[in-house]
Amino acid sequence: MKYDDLKLTAQNLRKNILTMIHEAKSGHPGGSLSAVEIVTYLYFKEMNIKDPHDEGRDRFVLSKGHGAPVLYSALMEKGFINKELMGTLRQVNSKLQGHPDMKKLPGVEASTGSLGQGLSIANGMALAFKLDKKENRVFALLGDGEIQEGMIWEAAMLANHYHLDNLTAILDHNGLQIDGKNNDVMTVEPIDEKFEAFGWHVIKADGHDFESLEKAFEERKKVTGKPALIIAETIKGKGCSFMEDKASWHGKAPNYEEFCMAMEEIGGGLNG
Repeated sequence: MKYDDLKLTAQNLRKNILTMIHEAKSGHPGGSLSAVEIVTYLYFKEMNIKDPHDEGRDRFVLSKGHGAPVLYSALMEKGFINKELMGTLRQVNSKLQGHPDMKKLPGVEASTGSLGQGLSIANGMALAFKLDKKENRVFALLGDGEIQEGMIWEAAMLANHYHLDNLTAILDHNGLQIDGKNNDVMTVEPIDEKFEAFGWHVIKADGHDFESLEKAFEERKKVTGKPALIIAETIKGKGCSFMEDKASWHGKAPNYEEFCMAMEEIGGGLNG
């Protein structure tokens, strides 16, 4: 898929995200919107995943499970799930739970939401593929507030110990978490030096630029014998001016006026 097509797909993902969260009157727009280009690139360019049931597919683990709307949007645009589900986000017994539930929805590889656990799940998948001598790759999307969790660092240590070069973690580095700036709550810097000390290959990218993401993933392919982390610099709430870089939009749904404004800014208004 070309860059222009990826941009159009990303635009559709943002509209889906806002529609789901607005109709649910609940959800996490900020961190879903910041990860749009990352998830778009993975699902429509990088990953081998034409069928959510194909054993040969690459695996994606949304470790920052509260960003579920961005994953659901990608699965809709891939045609894995029906867009008619869009109005059911966070409803009782819905397939679109507030955090991903692998038992309810095809294409969800892991039930996540308890922060810090997704990288360990991805480790298990990657190690299993190694032991079975399979070519499947595993990608895990982390939040930068999430890496304050100790379990992340245990997983980082294990991934290097077992030389999991079929594992790539992507950090949605928007600098904010529910309580404010990461650096005010509990600084996670220097992230690159910390992961390098754990034996990872670290790559930096602009998380909203497809060319930058492509260069990062191409560099990753050249690295063998170790796991890799792509630190993708992003903006929380990207695409909606009144949400951008504001921690207050971590877990708040837009009202009707805000929804209309956001859809207009993303492009084309409600029916565009």
